[in-house]
Amino acid sequence: MEFFRIIDKQVTEEILQTSINPQSIEDFTESMFFLEDFNTNFSGGTLWGEFNISYDKIKGGVRFTLIDCPNALSLTITTGFPPEREKIVLHCTINRTQKPTEFIEEVNEFLDEWELGLNNQF
Repeated sequence: MEFFRIIDKQVTEEILQTSINPQSIEDFTESMFFLEDFNTNFSGGTLWGEFNISYDKIKGGVRFTLIDCPNALSLTITTGFPPEREKIVLHCTINRTQKPTEFIEEVNEFLDEWELGLNNQF
C-alpha cells in the first residue's frame, strides 16, 4: 500500500538532508523517536513499538525504513520530483495490499504528524 502527503513548502534536497536525521526526528513527529545509534542504523520508537531503523540520504531527500517491521514500512521525504517538483513529497509504503482499517488509520495519523512537523519546521 502507498500513502502520500504533499506539503506546500519549497526546500532543497540539501535542506531536507541537513534538517532531517535520526537525532532530529522528534522535531518533526511525536510518534517516532531516536533511542540509540548503531553506525548505519539506529534503534527508534514508533507508535507500533521499537524497531531497528535505517536512515538514508537519497536522491531528493531522505528515507527511513523500519527494518524489522513485519509490514516493511518505509517513509521517504523528498523534493524536486513528481508528483510535485516544487513541494515536499511525503511517501510511505508497506508490503501489504490490504490491512485492517485501524492500521490504515494509524499510518494516516503517523503521516499527519509528519506533515504538521514539516509544515512547522519549514
